[in-house]
Amino acid sequence: MHRLTKKQARQIAVRAQLLDAPRPKDLLTVVQRLTLLQVDPTAAIAPNADLVAWSRLGSSYRPEHLKQALEEERTLFEFDALVRPMSDLGLYLAGAADRPSYERSREWVRGNERFRRDILSVLERSGPLASRDIPDTCVVPWASSGWTHNRNVTQMLEFLQSRGEVAIAGRVGRERLWDLPGRVYAADVEIPSVEEAERAKNERRLAALGIARAQARVMPMEPIHVGEAGEPAVVEGVKGEWRVDPRYLDDGFEGRTALLSPFDRLVHDRVRTEDLFDFEYTLEMYKPAAKRRWGYFALPILHGDRLVGKLDAAADHKASVLRVNAIHEDVRFTRAMAAAVRKEIDDLAVWLGLAVER
Repeated sequence: MHRLTKKQARQIAVRAQLLDAPRPKDLLTVVQRLTLLQVDPTAAIAPNADLVAWSRLGSSYRPEHLKQALEEERTLFEFDALVRPMSDLGLYLAGAADRPSYERSREWVRGNERFRRDILSVLERSGPLASRDIPDTCVVPWASSGWTHNRNVTQMLEFLQSRGEVAIAGRVGRERLWDLPGRVYAADVEIPSVEEAERAKNERRLAALGIARAQARVMPMEPIHVGEAGEPAVVEGVKGEWRVDPRYLDDGFEGRTALLSPFDRLVHDRVRTEDLFDFEYTLEMYKPAAKRRWGYFALPILHGDRLVGKLDAAADHKASVLRVNAIHEDVRFTRAMAAAVRKEIDDLAVWLGLAVER
């Protein structure tokens, strides 16, 4: 059993997420370590995948690097709104034949077998295609109380992607282009058993998080638990047992300052963020303006191994400015901290091609 102070636990989490110094050198290294970049259309500053990459790589990263890796080099792939390294593809195709998992969805796919074949035939002839360019020949319309109601082509494509029968070949703006997997995925994919895949995903997830709970509440997009991966640990002042990746247990740590996306994996698990960093954070974009404490899309501020505040800023491309509305200090900034935060804001503006308006 490893016994860690909170400071040690924080440093493990920061190092695992490549937010220490020195910075990593290239995008593929970042995605292989983090295991994912979440695709999210919210772009008050920049799209999440780009903002997370910039937080690690700095201004050497350009959004075209991500597009190139996805659409030309095929070193990355998009699956279920997450960008992952192509080397992990087999882990997410394991058990694909049994998807979708809910019986209602499986019944709908079975009832639209001809529709399924029609989509695959159209893609074989004409792919890659946007969903709006694929004819809707469904027999049983998709019924939902949400936005997917009667969006039959999109819903079938989502299910076929989960089964490994179609793949996202690229994007035009926010619109996905669909094609057959043989034209997108690597040809030599090894697909393990479901049990082997789950074990490997837990190990990969722990390597990305550094320290995590064996079991935790269900989270959308990506789990936050790691099962029996790693080794057991307890953290001083925090209840319960953790799992830690032993590769991060040495004392070597060189911190830096970083501005984080609200969807960054360092802060994504708000419970862990409070447990280890004593940092309270809520994404307030869905709150009325009058009820916001930190701002519409406030960026958590990392300094060394501490989350020390939030940056309320917005990119106004029409006015060519990065507008800094406020810097909320959770702890009183020293001169060095304030200077480091200003430097990151300036770097963010340069990367966006904007001037800073304070």
